Amino acid sequence: MSNPVSEHARPVTPSFDLSGKRVVVVGGKRAIGLGVAQAAHAMGAAVTVASRRDVSAEQRPDLAPFAQVVLDIRDEAAVQAAFETIGPFDHLVVTAGPELGAWGTFMDPDMGGVRSYLEGKFLGTWACARHAAPHLQVGGSMTFLTGGTGARSKVGLAAVTPTFAAVEALSRSLALELAPIRVNTIRPGFIDTDFWEALPAEAVEEIRAKVRANFPARRLGTAADVGHAAVFLMTNPYVTGTVLEVSGGELLVDWIF
Repeated sequence: MSNPVSEHARPVTPSFDLSGKRVVVVGGKRAIGLGVAQAAHAMGAAVTVASRRDVSAEQRPDLAPFAQVVLDIRDEAAVQAAFETIGPFDHLVVTAGPELGAWGTFMDPDMGGVRSYLEGKFLGTWACARHAAPHLQVGGSMTFLTGGTGARSKVGLAAVTPTFAAVEALSRSLALELAPIRVNTIRPGFIDTDFWEALPAEAVEEIRAKVRANFPARRLGTAADVGHAAVFLMTNPYVTGTVLEVSGGELLVDWIF
């Protein structure tokens, strides 16, 4: 009689290879999302990028390697229709969210800013996960995106901290709810992308200087840094329910945003 090989005795070779896999990046046409899409493509995946923007490959040659879907995650019916169109795939990454400053402040005349931010980040992420789940293949994963503000509150960002905390809590809940689909969150720090273009150039340069001077990594983060982390979470079969910080050590130091 043959002796079954213990699962602990089976050799496992770590690999970032995504050949033959389909990856969907919601928010994948710019900034961090584009970095994730490029990293997955470099590892062999067929990548679909989805966002509110309808941009042709002629306008943006960097999008040429990807299939594109136009999708507003605040519209649940559109989210459902998009994933039905995409069909079976292996890994979902949701990086989409409202624009910089869209959250308003705590004492605004009404709560429109916080309601819009919650809808565009937390409920949008929820809708993507909900309608993607039936289409994920065996061994699939979901990865969400938050930020350092989810762990350390900052003045003027009262809507952001609880929203990010809710997204991270959702990923832990779904790691149980959707098992064996793996669900994780990436928590980036300052990532130097066009996301910051809404601020005055001098303000952005001041932030860059503070990051270089204060963060233990002594450099700015890049979209490729987050892309590398996302590919790790897609390809490591034993990581689920975690928050992976990609921040250059932001939470270890005090600095003024």
